[in-house]
Parts: sequence; structure tokens; C-alpha cells
Amino acid sequence: MDSLQSILEGNRLAIARGLTQVENDTPHGRAILNSLFPYTGRAPLIGVTGSPGTGKSSLVNQLARFFRQPSQSVLLGRQLPLRVAVIAVDPTSPFTGGAILGDRVRMRDLAGDPGVFIRSMATRGSLGGLSRTTAGMVQVMDAAGYDVILIETVGAGQSEVDVARLAHTTLVVEAPGLGDDIQAIKAGILEIADILVINKSDRPGAETTERALRSMLQLAHPVAHVFKHHGQVEQLSTNWVADPQAPLWIPPIQRTVATEGEGIAELAAAIDHHYQHLCQTGEWQQREQARLQSELEALLQETLVSRWRDSLPEAHYQQVLDCLIRREVSPWQAVEQLIDGRPE
Repeated sequence: MDSLQSILEGNRLAIARGLTQVENDTPHGRAILNSLFPYTGRAPLIGVTGSPGTGKSSLVNQLARFFRQPSQSVLLGRQLPLRVAVIAVDPTSPFTGGAILGDRVRMRDLAGDPGVFIRSMATRGSLGGLSRTTAGMVQVMDAAGYDVILIETVGAGQSEVDVARLAHTTLVVEAPGLGDDIQAIKAGILEIADILVINKSDRPGAETTERALRSMLQLAHPVAHVFKHHGQVEQLSTNWVADPQAPLWIPPIQRTVATEGEGIAELAAAIDHHYQHLCQTGEWQQREQARLQSELEALLQETLVSRWRDSLPEAHYQQVLDCLIRREVSPWQAVEQLIDGRPE
């Protein structure tokens, strides 16, 4: 397959076409993913999430610029400059189905750099801050040889936990003035953070925000990458057992002013520190296993539901639905009737 070899060689046109096929979930896109999978698993994945208005896009722009600086320094196990891929996910309108895809407006500094590939995509109705095909697009970027992949979520608030299952390092971005101390402490999204970032830290209230975040960190010292979301414990892998001898990772708090480039070098150093921690403790392999397991289960669920729906006569489905609307059966009874394949 000529397109496969072109993607592996980093041909930008081939990558763009491949990403379109993957995003549209076409048979050709699935064939591309099947062929590229053996070449994946090398690039560090950095997720950037947080509430709307915290400056995630500007922060991603500055991080990508920092990674592209020529230097003798080694970052994420590679010498600078790094080849950077950015996947920016925008929300889809529930009414029109459209998306602005406007994240790259704040990434104009990266325009024209052949070492940076920016791809915007819509959620297409998916919850959790990511699109259903984000993992596939990450695989294409990884196989194409990019040294680091930045994944920016939509900014949906406390529900964006999917990025923790996909990324090796998760940055949760906060900003002063977007909520009181109690709101900052109770927000479940903070519990998935590997690094907490206070962006726009030149604004009044930055010290208060930092105190609130430190208070939250003092309440929870994880022994494994387990987090609670809306009171329900979620674990990234069912057989993830923490090494009692391994040092705990306590999320650091980094202050930045993305529009001015302040604090970006320190944030990049914190990301590199977390990368070294993952490699030294064996958590890198554990997170890879958890990521692939999560992707497998999601695809399995989607495929089984799709095949079951195709095998179900439409008349039977409509009959059960009509009974449900008339409240002759409960939703649970309707499910049982549909699975059994016969009405009662």
C-alpha cells in the first residue's frame, strides 16, 4: 500500500488523507490502522484538558514552540527540536452537527513549520472531551514518526476523563477567577491530573487558586492511577497493581502565562520529569496496557451493539419502542425483550 509507506515516511499529504479516512471510519481507514499498528507505541502522548477559557489552546501553542527550539537539551528521551503533532478536539453542535474547529486560530505561531502537524477534529457527539476516533488518529501520528503528540480536549468541564485513558501525561489547566475554592477542590477532573497548570497566573487570585489546589492534593495521595468521577471509582486497568516500592507521583503545580510564554520551560521540565518517572517505575507499560484495553473494550462494545442492531428486525424494535412510549413496559423490560428477540 503506497499510502502506508508514505505515512511512515512522514509525507504530510498522505498523513492528512489517512487521518480523514480514520476520522470518517471508512473501510480504508480501518485498513490503514491495521497496517500502521505495529509501528505505534513510541511517542509520548500529552493530554491537555480543563474548563473553557483557561487558555488550553494558547498553552499547547507555546509548548509546541518550546519543543521545536533547536537545543542540545534532551527532552522526553529525545534531543530537541522534536517533531510535534497536535490533535485539537472541538465540540460539535447538537443542533446543526457542525463544529468551528477554531483551536488553530491560537496556534498561528506554528504555521509553516514542517516539524509541526496540527489536526482539528470534532467530537461528533461523543462525550468525555474526545472524539470516538481520536485514538485512531493518534496512532497515525505515532506511526508517522512524530516525537510527541499533544491532545487538546474540548473543555467540557468535569466530564473529560477519557483523556486520562489515552494520554501518558495529563495536564489539567485551571485559571484564576473561574470558580471559588470549593469548586476547585470538588471538581472531579482535577483527580486525573499528572500536572496541574495555573494558566493566566498574572491575574489577581492566582495565589488563592494555588492554595485551593494544594489543599486538594493534601486530601488525596494516590497509590495507583485510580480516580473517582462523580463518586464512582474508575480504574484504568483491572489488573493494574501498584508497586509498593515505587515512589508516588504527587502532581506538581506549575504557573504559566501562555500568551507571554512565561513558565513554559518549567512546565516542559515537569512533563519530562513525569516521563522519566513513568519509565523508571514501569508505569509507562502499565498505562499503555490500560490504554489499549480501554480502546479494545470500547470497540468491542460498539461492534457488538452494531451487529445486534443489524440483526434485529426493524418492526420488532419499533413494536417494543411503542410499548415503552405507552408505558406498557419499563426500559429494563424493553431491553430484555429486545435481547430475547421476541415481544411479550
